[in-house]
Amino acid sequence: MSEDLTIDDAATRWSHDERERMPLLVLLHGYGADEHDLFGLTRYLPEGIAVASVAGPLTPPWPMPGRSWYPIEGLDGRSPAAVTTAAEALLRWVDVAAAGAPSVALLGFSQGAAVALQAMRLAPERFGAVVALSGYSAAGELPNDESLTELRPHVFWGRGTHDDVIPPALVDHTAQWLPEHSDLTGRVYPGLTHSISEDELLDVRAFLTRWIENLPA
Repeated sequence: MSEDLTIDDAATRWSHDERERMPLLVLLHGYGADEHDLFGLTRYLPEGIAVASVAGPLTPPWPMPGRSWYPIEGLDGRSPAAVTTAAEALLRWVDVAAAGAPSVALLGFSQGAAVALQAMRLAPERFGAVVALSGYSAAGELPNDESLTELRPHVFWGRGTHDDVIPPALVDHTAQWLPEHSDLTGRVYPGLTHSISEDELLDVRAFLTRWIENLPA
């Protein structure tokens, strides 16, 4: 794994001070946002879980504010290798910060969704569920991809019909890749742009509730 990127754990926002042995949901923001961006979603999520909202390890080009997970401009923009590097940094953070959690799920938006799916591909046994909102699965092959066809990890993929941020080719790729490599719950929301709707959050809550209910007692 690349050691180039490091997640600043001091920037992580936690929903619970006493979080040991609780199922953990990790929130991954989009480009130009930060660890505060998705934290407001906690009120829409199931009870009985801890939530950690992490800050991406990069800063976008000035004057864009916030943080990012990988470049989306220049020769390396949206490259699968860059997404993998970010996912490896996330896995290193999870190994330490979530060592006591009985199960870990990921919820990512846009860039964060791509990183969440890539982390699942790198270490499918590490995650109980993945929620990918307005994002995509990176192109190319990874060593564990073939095993995913048998493991069928639980994935929720939500997107809007009016999302003009994610390139259509990546949406088409994800629409073919996810059904082949996961137990997919897919939803397309009419009129939704590159954002998250309340209808989508209701579906996410139901999906994550099933994740919790299926955990060993």
